[in-house]
Amino acid sequence: MGKVYLVGAGPGDPGLMTLKGKGLLECADVVIYDALVSPAILAMINPEAEKINAGKRRGRHSIIQEETTHLLIAKAQENAIVVRLKGGDPFIFGRGGEEMEELVEAGIPVEVVPGVTSGIAAPAYAGIPLTHRFYSSSVTFVTGHESAGKYRPAVNWNAIAHGSETIVVYMGIHNLSHIVEQLTEAGLSLETPIALVRWGTRPEQEELIGQLGTIVEQVEATGFEAPAIVVIGAVVKMHAMLSSCRPV
Repeated sequence: MGKVYLVGAGPGDPGLMTLKGKGLLECADVVIYDALVSPAILAMINPEAEKINAGKRRGRHSIIQEETTHLLIAKAQENAIVVRLKGGDPFIFGRGGEEMEELVEAGIPVEVVPGVTSGIAAPAYAGIPLTHRFYSSSVTFVTGHESAGKYRPAVNWNAIAHGSETIVVYMGIHNLSHIVEQLTEAGLSLETPIALVRWGTRPEQEELIGQLGTIVEQVEATGFEAPAIVVIGAVVKMHAMLSSCRPV
């Protein structure tokens, strides 16, 4: 019986991969990876390892979730080190908790290796601090894409709007119009700053900066697409000053 490691690959920049995660990739027997794991991270994998793409992108699922879990169990029964490589952090909208639960129930040894989540890293590389003494003392992380079978029917956007000074939305581009409508109906000003950060921390990173009242039109006009992190709140104002300090 082998062991499964749920490893967070971080948002894309290979420099943000943890040393523990990198070490596991270099000695893994099998690596089952997600769609958003960057080529630079995949290049760290042991060349002798079996590599399996289990990525899920909107409308294009390589392997459905149930098959992924069954595959992890089967590979752990035949190999010593099995890495489930996930973009960002396994426990932040990465279904890591679900997979770990099922592995434990199947009697498979499993360990989580946290990663840098894109909701923190992408804004940082865009020069947007999620907290700031003069702008924000609280942050809420929320998914903009809700799957069937959730524990509740919908995100309470009214509570989100009033819950903190900075809102970070994962997977929110496709539902951006609905999200903006819900937040403004809850009382957020149409002039509230908003930033969209696409391919955060990668060389191709790009940002779209605007206000709640006009951002949907900006997306349509520019053709801005997923994957992107959405940041809403006064901290977005810092982008104009700090974006030139992007890490290299």
